[in-house]
This record gives sequence, C-alpha cells and structure tokens, in this order.
Amino acid sequence: MNAFTVKQPGLLTLIQDRGRYGQHRLGLTNGGPLDTSAFDWANRLCSNDINATALEISIGGLVLEAQSDTFIAITGADMGVKINHQVVAMWCTLKITAGDTISFGFATAGARAYLAVADGFQIAASFTSTATVCREAIGGIDGNKLKADDSLPCASIAKRMLLSLPEPEIPDYSQPVSLRVILGYQQASFDQVQQRLFFTSQYQLSDKIDRMGFRLQGQAIHSAIEGILSEGICHGAIQIPGDGQPIVLMNDRQTIGGYPKIGSVIALDTARLSQLMPGQEISFEQISLEHAHNINHLAKVRQQSIALIEHR
Repeated sequence: MNAFTVKQPGLLTLIQDRGRYGQHRLGLTNGGPLDTSAFDWANRLCSNDINATALEISIGGLVLEAQSDTFIAITGADMGVKINHQVVAMWCTLKITAGDTISFGFATAGARAYLAVADGFQIAASFTSTATVCREAIGGIDGNKLKADDSLPCASIAKRMLLSLPEPEIPDYSQPVSLRVILGYQQASFDQVQQRLFFTSQYQLSDKIDRMGFRLQGQAIHSAIEGILSEGICHGAIQIPGDGQPIVLMNDRQTIGGYPKIGSVIALDTARLSQLMPGQEISFEQISLEHAHNINHLAKVRQQSIALIEHR
C-alpha cells in the first residue's frame, strides 16, 4: 500500500490544503494552514501544486512510518526531525524509502511545522477542500485530527529533483513580531485614546489559543459599542470582548460574530503570529489598505523570484 502509517499522532496534527473557500454561506469556515508561507514552501520543495494536501504539525510529537518510496519536505518550526533516528535537515527535499520512520520532537523555535509529500496526500475533498476543521468535523480523515494507525495515502514516486531553500530565506521564528493592522469600519467606536493605547502597547500571547483565535493579554481597550448584531468576520479580525483583551481570529474562526472589531491583521502577519508560543510579545502597527496591497504583491513576487538550490 502506498501510504504513511501514523504510529504516534502528536499533540495536534491536521491534514490541510490551502483552505475551503466560497462556503461561508453554508456556515463553513476556511480552515487551511495557519502559516501559509511555510506550507507553500513545503509543497514547492516537493515540486507540488500549491494546493497539494500536506500535514500541519502543532508543537510536535508526530511519528510516521513510510509504506512506499517517495520524497518529502519539512518546513516551519524546528522540531528536531529524525528519519530512522538520524537528525535530518528541514527546508529541503528528502528521499524516503519504504520502512523509514519519520519522527518529530517538540518545537524549540516556532510552533508549527509542515510536511509535504511528492504529489500530495491523496485525501478525498469535502466541500471542495481537504482542510480539516475539527469544530465542524469536516475535511481530513472523518473531520478529525490524526490518530494512531491512521493511513495517509500517497503516490509511490521514484524520481524527484532534490531542492533546498537558500539559508538566508529560512525564517527566524525568534524575532519580535509587530502585526500590521488595517483599521476596520468600527474604528470610530474606539476613541483616539483607546486607539493610541492599542498601537503603543506590548501584548503577550496568552495560553488561550487555538485555530479559531489567539487571545492576547496586556493593555485593555474598550469600544463605545456595548453589543452589535452578529455579522460576517474576516481572517485576522481583531475582536475586542468585554474584558478589553484583543482576540485575533484565525483560520477556524466562526463565520459570524458580535464583538466590535478595531481592525484586521494582514495574512502575512497572522502566519508569523501562528509561530509564536504563549508568553511571547506582540505589538501592533497601523497601515493603510493601499500599503497592505503593496506588501502582499511585493511578498508574492519576492517568493516567486527566490530560486531553490538543487542538491544531491
């Protein structure tokens, strides 16, 4: 059988493609990788389509056994990955032989790693996507995180170009994070004092985080709105509940919500946020919508222009 067998599932390992779009009308959220940049690099290192199905490994502890010959790439958080008990490099293509054991330790820098396999894992799509959203019990294998003895089908691949990302391009997850924010249409409900407090304060990532949202702790801010009708909410929206502690909404957020929102973090920076561990510090920076468009376009062009290195 051409597959990987899950010997140990780790704390939270999910099957993901780039996400489920166009289904909000059904109440289904996007899902997809929290760190799209690391996810995309894993697929590119395997010469895959950008939407190929891969694994998101949160914190670590995953152990897989290969049942066929293929190639993989591992990106994201440093988890001391080993193949057959030998430490291997990340951010490069790795040859896998049937019988090999791939094991992840626990994250020492960053929080989430991504494992792509040549041609992607062959998982049936649910509502156009393989992305797992456990809260909705959809995608992946039975809408759940990986469990011991799960089988992850894949193609048997005999040949693939061995590639690596140039070392200067590998992210440093220990760097401080400033999240760039576009103010939302409810900004007027936060007076100038509250907005200045928000953009000049340091926050810490609390231990109340999941794929729905990352709750911060620090300077409380307050809106003049006591409650609003539930409305559609976007990825990266910063909700301010009654206690004044911001919540940055992530991939598995609910499709509607009723807290006032001061603005939204751009997607490039929610990816950086997802690699933080509780206790790490965060600040916010206000930018314009036009600046955000420029940032996104330049980042896309830059990523496409990075030449991968062929190695043996």
